[in-house]
Amino acid sequence: MKPISELLKKRDSTVYQVGLSATVFEALQSLADHGVGAMTVMDQGKLVGIVSERDYTRKVALQGKNSKETTVAEIMTRDIITVTPQTGTHACMALMSQKKIRHLPVMDGEKVMGMISIRDLMDDIIAEHEETISQLTSYISS
Repeated sequence: MKPISELLKKRDSTVYQVGLSATVFEALQSLADHGVGAMTVMDQGKLVGIVSERDYTRKVALQGKNSKETTVAEIMTRDIITVTPQTGTHACMALMSQKKIRHLPVMDGEKVMGMISIRDLMDDIIAEHEETISQLTSYISS
């Protein structure tokens, strides 16, 4: 079980963020521009929430609200579940499964170090399995 910090090293370390007063439309545009499904919501440099495509669909689209008038503060997820850089990948996967979430901010104290998605974890698990298969194939062949 490797720590999440190893996954963060392998990818772009940019943490995409949006402010409380941004409109949902602006947040959606930023999500699309960066090709991500969720962003941190920051207020005066502090993590106060997460806004995701899921928040939009459930709290704006399905409720008939206007994304150009609704603010991120109105729809963001406020009860943030976070992990540390030392948290293991399997522990993150279990947490995501238990809490039915797809994104975890990685925190080092008060600082957001990154955001891990379920896709990041699945890619890592697949790579790990492929490496194991390759090693076993090599062992059997020798």
